[in-house]
Amino acid sequence: MIRETSKTHPKTQNILLVEDNPADILLTREAFKEGTIPHEMNAVNDGVEAVSYLKRAGKYADAVRPDIILLDINLPKKNGFEVLAEIKQDPDLKHIPAIVLSTSGSKHDIRKAYDLHANCYLIKPVELEDFLRIIRSLEDFWFNVATIP
Repeated sequence: MIRETSKTHPKTQNILLVEDNPADILLTREAFKEGTIPHEMNAVNDGVEAVSYLKRAGKYADAVRPDIILLDINLPKKNGFEVLAEIKQDPDLKHIPAIVLSTSGSKHDIRKAYDLHANCYLIKPVELEDFLRIIRSLEDFWFNVATIP
């Protein structure tokens, strides 16, 4: 397979990872480190923190606006669906691509995420190599193929 990129990224891409599992945070960080896109990744551990970060409230007053959001569904305090609904109802945030990255393959969860205007729904694979492949595909599509605001 020939992998050419249609554009270059002189700027660092900012990624917000909303994930409560420390092992998944570490794994996602490592997967992106193996990628080709210069990036900064910030992680928050629950839905309330995610909304605070995105709205630059409290300790997140100086937070960098993310170019993309990776969002788990099963979060404490405020679940991923609630976070997604807030993001997509906010005129300042709704254009940020929100990608659900969840272990759930439930048709109900997938439908609900898209009903709330998720830009993509990815099921976290169990196997490491499959997870790395998913992250490479995500990186390639969202940062090399798609044009994001």
